[in-house]
Amino acid sequence: MRGWLRPAAEADYLPTPLASAPPGSTKPPVLLIPGVYETWQIVLPLADLARQLGHPVHVVTALGNNVKTVAASAQLVSDYVEAHDLRDVTILAHSKGGLIGKYLMLRHDPGGRIQRMAAVSTPFSGSRYARFVPLPSIRAFSPRDATTVMLLANLEVNTRITSLYGVFDPHIPGGSELSGAVNLKLDVAGHFRILGSPLLHAELKRILTEPTALPTAPDTGL
Repeated sequence: MRGWLRPAAEADYLPTPLASAPPGSTKPPVLLIPGVYETWQIVLPLADLARQLGHPVHVVTALGNNVKTVAASAQLVSDYVEAHDLRDVTILAHSKGGLIGKYLMLRHDPGGRIQRMAAVSTPFSGSRYARFVPLPSIRAFSPRDATTVMLLANLEVNTRITSLYGVFDPHIPGGSELSGAVNLKLDVAGHFRILGSPLLHAELKRILTEPTALPTAPDTGL
């Protein structure tokens, strides 16, 4: 992944209001939420896409490597959104970031600051492999985890979520389909490879260009 191979210039994506916005930008902010053991540089391709479209891009550096619980991480993101008075926010999330984003939308957004979320390769139903990993940060993705169960059972924000995922994900064998959301299966394999996929970027561009319109099924050639 490009984020591991080439550290991003943080001057381009400072965690301050409109710091990364192109001059004169009036477009709504984009908030990045990476996955577990990922810094925000892992989703740099998504940051670049949003900025090229004229959006200010925000990163929550307090997440670090994103190993805190989903609830604790959602609180950090909520604090950031409130502190910087972000409104009409589109979240671009990867993997665990989608769980954090949904928790934020459910529990920490009474004022409706979050407009919608595009979640890439998110284990909304958990992963059956999680129980085999002796790390609390990974075992939290068990389908039986209380937070995972709670997020899956609450459907009210799902209509504002687009779940994008590939035809095969070795980390999430059950897939990333989310009931009531817009579910887009793209003709790409892998948990991380999809972040650089032109198919994904085309769908995200559509979401960011028409933020109040639901995307249609992609032309994947399948």
